Amino acid sequence: MDGSLLDIAEVAQRSGLAPSALRFYEKKGLIAPAGRNGLRRTYHPDVLERLALITCARSAGFSVAEIARFLIARPSDPDLRLRMAAKARDLDEQIGRLTRLRDSLRHAAVCTHEPIVDCADFKKAVGSVGSGSRAGEPQVGQVPSAPGVDGRA
Repeated sequence: MDGSLLDIAEVAQRSGLAPSALRFYEKKGLIAPAGRNGLRRTYHPDVLERLALITCARSAGFSVAEIARFLIARPSDPDLRLRMAAKARDLDEQIGRLTRLRDSLRHAAVCTHEPIVDCADFKKAVGSVGSGSRAGEPQVGQVPSAPGVDGRA
């Protein structure tokens, strides 16, 4: 075997993916083997970078089909910029939801209200996780104004 090639077991170990996932990605055209060493597939080491991109994209919610289109897209692709901008907006929304969830969990971790789920601040934080922040409500992680200070009772 060429010393610079990695066999499927080594790629699986280094990438943290099962060999079956590598074969699936190969079948879908996301990666390509460099050849075989006996019955085992071999890959160029740069497949690890591609697998890291695929893993990141999958964890961000990209479908295998979307990743396949992205991997072959060229700057001249008329839909590329629109698809990527839409996906970036989706990720911004997801990041916002996850940030609010993280902040509500941090509040719950130090909240002294019994039970925690009845804490007004926790309820506001959890309520904003699913729907985004609402106008006039404090953001999770912000200290709400004391009653009467801002004109609210």
